[in-house]
Parts: sequence; structure tokens; C-alpha cells
Amino acid sequence: MSGHSKWHQIRHKKAKVDARKGQIFTKLIREIVIAAREGGGDPESNYRLRHAIDAAKAQNMPWENIEKAIKRGTGELPGQTIEEVSYEGYGPGGVAILVEAATDNKNRTTSEIRHLFSKYGGNLGTSGCVAWIFHQKGIIHIQKDAVDEEKIFEIAIEAGAEDITTEGDYYEITTDPKSFHSVKQAIEEAGIPVEEASLTKIPQTTVKLEGDRARSLLKLMDALEEHPDVQNVYANFDIPDSILMEASKD
Repeated sequence: MSGHSKWHQIRHKKAKVDARKGQIFTKLIREIVIAAREGGGDPESNYRLRHAIDAAKAQNMPWENIEKAIKRGTGELPGQTIEEVSYEGYGPGGVAILVEAATDNKNRTTSEIRHLFSKYGGNLGTSGCVAWIFHQKGIIHIQKDAVDEEKIFEIAIEAGAEDITTEGDYYEITTDPKSFHSVKQAIEEAGIPVEEASLTKIPQTTVKLEGDRARSLLKLMDALEEHPDVQNVYANFDIPDSILMEASKD
């Protein structure tokens, strides 16, 4: 899991750069609209919406934009019809890839996602072919120098965390999706800064890749992540840190 976890951190840092270009705002607004449409406009009872709002605030999105997106989701304001769609397939070396998208034109998006898979040595699969590999979890990263290991372990486990591991310079806390916000809140109330927190999907098995196959897979991941309709990309690769860091500089 270390390779995939490090890639997640690299993408998080890149998102801060993307925010300056407005790309991340569009994706965050779509997520808020969908979350409000599916679970209602109250973030206290809709943990997906609460997470989407937190993510938008972390990117300094104005509250007016957030509120409008919620109202579009609940139907209080008119807006474009956004459809949530998932794509499943395989990358170089047989790596399983799950793509979550939000689009106003499913035919166009499907065609473009299929093209990206083909361009970078992968292939789009049928519904259900890889989704079973991934389980939804909450992931919270805390810098090691911010807190003693025993203290963070005690706080996180008492608040409902499932596991705590070390990943480079970070503690990585894993939670059930429904416990995610309570664990994050407990950590913050203890005065411990949270480096990054997100709801994600964790692969239960991984595929080791090296050399050119690993580089091709990362190019596919980048291309999918940068597609304007793509919200999230999950994959079960295990790639050496040296190649991950090399790719992050491109």
C-alpha cells in the first residue's frame, strides 16, 4: 500500500496547484451538487456532503458558491443536469483502475475515457470487473513531528479509527466512512494539525510494477485525473518510491 499512499499524497499537493487554475473548483462543485441530490442538503445527516463542503473550504471556495451548489443539488436552484458514472478497467501490467466521473454528457465522457485507457496501454472493462477490489475508507494524514505516536493512537482509536500506520513522514489513520468526521474532529479538537483528510477507496490486493510499465501506468493515471469530468481515480498498483517521485516532477 505504501506506493499507492504516496501517490495519493502527490495528487493532494498537485490539487493545490490546480486550484489556482480553477480546475478543482469545478470538480468540488459537482461533488457538492451530487451529494446534496443523493442525500439531502443537511451536512449533519449527509456525511458525503459534509466531506465535500470540508474539501471545498480547504480550497478556499467562497461560501456563496458552496451554498448555491447545495441548492442546485436539492432542486432549490435550476442548473445543469449532472450524472454520476463509474468506469472500470485495467492499466499496464493488469492494474485494476476504478474511475468516478460526473458529466452532463455521458456518451462524450465514455468515449474520451475509453480513448485514454487505450492510449496509455490499458483497456476499459465491463461494469463490476474491478469495483469489488476497492473498499471505501476515510484516510487522515498527520505529520509525525506534530504529535507523539502513543497520543495520536489513543485519540484516534478512542474516536473510532480502525487502524494507524506510518507512511514516510506521516501517520496514516484509516477509518470507516461513517466514523471519518468524528475521528478527524477529535484530532483537531486535541490541537493536532491534520495534513490531509479524505474519503477514498482502498484496494484489497496490489499489483507490483516497475520500469516502463510503471511509468506508463502513471501517465494513464495522470491523464485520467486531469480529465475535466473525472472526480476520482483509484488503482491497485505498487510502484517503487523512486519512480513515483520521478513522475511527480513531470
